[in-house]
Amino acid sequence: MADIVRDDDVIEIAGPPRFAFGERVIARSVVRNDGTYGGKDIGDVLVNRGDIGYVVSINTFLQQFYIYAVDFVDTGCRVGMRAKELCTLDNLPEEVLAQLGEKAGALADLGSGKSQEQGAHP
Repeated sequence: MADIVRDDDVIEIAGPPRFAFGERVIARSVVRNDGTYGGKDIGDVLVNRGDIGYVVSINTFLQQFYIYAVDFVDTGCRVGMRAKELCTLDNLPEEVLAQLGEKAGALADLGSGKSQEQGAHP
């Protein structure tokens, strides 16, 4: 246990989880197998930056962090991730949506299996 590094002084679990069950999220970084994902070699890429998934469970780690189990449907991987590795697609702040303008509408179809053209024409 001496080699576990707590890289934050913040106790995330003192507040509510950042994401909810079923929430659509996008990976902010590449995630590689650290040896805890069965069936893949250590170092294999499990999640690429920009992959879209859904939060399927929320647990804690080291009595400090929330760990979100995210099901990445396109790749078939279910990976535990920290909040700092994810960004919501369902609950973006109003100021972000305003900056996106017309492009914000395309977010509704990301990860839904619909092509952007299908989503643009009801």
